[in-house]
Amino acid sequence: MAEENQTTHKRRVRYSGKYPKKFEEKYKELQPEKYKDTIEHVIKKGNTPAGMHISIMVNEILDFLKIQPGETGFDATLGYGGHTKAMLQCLKGHGHIYATDVDPEESARTRKRLEEAGFGEDILTIRLQNFCTIDEIAKEAGGFDFILADLGVSSMQIDNPKRGFSFKVDGPLDLRLNQEAGISAAERLAAITKDELAGMLYENSDEPYCEELAKAITDEIRKGNRIDTTTKLRNIIEKTLDFLPEKEKKDTIKKTCQRTFQALRIDVNREFEVLYEFMEKLPDALKPGGRAAILTFHSGEDKLVKKALKEGYRAGIYADYAKDVIRPSAQECAQNGRARSTKMRWAIKAE
Repeated sequence: MAEENQTTHKRRVRYSGKYPKKFEEKYKELQPEKYKDTIEHVIKKGNTPAGMHISIMVNEILDFLKIQPGETGFDATLGYGGHTKAMLQCLKGHGHIYATDVDPEESARTRKRLEEAGFGEDILTIRLQNFCTIDEIAKEAGGFDFILADLGVSSMQIDNPKRGFSFKVDGPLDLRLNQEAGISAAERLAAITKDELAGMLYENSDEPYCEELAKAITDEIRKGNRIDTTTKLRNIIEKTLDFLPEKEKKDTIKKTCQRTFQALRIDVNREFEVLYEFMEKLPDALKPGGRAAILTFHSGEDKLVKKALKEGYRAGIYADYAKDVIRPSAQECAQNGRARSTKMRWAIKAE
């Protein structure tokens, strides 16, 4: 009788085949400190391990920022902490970095990782707030010698089905960077008009089939069918573009899915509004001679950043700015496919 009451030991669910496909089955990748060989193998294949993010253009960023011990910096998007760690190492124990992130789950993990790497509160202050509050933090810090804003969504958010960022895996259609605030993409679609959705798809991602998709999505919702999972949205996109010639259908559907999910993510997180506010506050947050580097990942972001830096230069606020973008090397793009769309722009505050 006593044996029956004992808790049965549950073995870890093993995956079928040579490599795991589901996020939760990739237990080796999700424990990088324990399975270093697996992590190295995945990265060598040009993939990003589950639950991890590979920082982009680290060398180019450090070459431009020229961080010196004793300086004060700001990392607008903490994420996995790769850029932050590289910048902290440049300080050699003297100076301070302030970092912001709106994702409570991932920022807590990153804080722990950086503390274990020797970067505690004496040299790093992490704030769970949006980077458009840079003016508040700059006032507290006394201005910044260097600023980095990596505007990309972290891989650990994209890959986790529970976050709803990817059309490739089934999950709730959420797309919020902070799931404790605002409304999900599913809730946004439930109340949107056809014209508003078409405008969103065009403005946020230059979607050529914005009118057709907006009609199909709003028609589905009008019938009383909720679009609350990534698969449901992908299926509507596939059905809407079924008229395309067979030879171009697969590739076009994939790109349309990417653009549609991007447009929704930008909308629910108010990304353009936040970036516009950040760019307005950026000059006052920099000390004279201070340097700022910004990584963008799609044309809407890049246009906004380019315009703000150009106007700042013409007004004499910046001594210099990037007339041309800096791109990641071919080698980096081969090792990390997610680096391909990256553009780096920079500015130096006038003395």
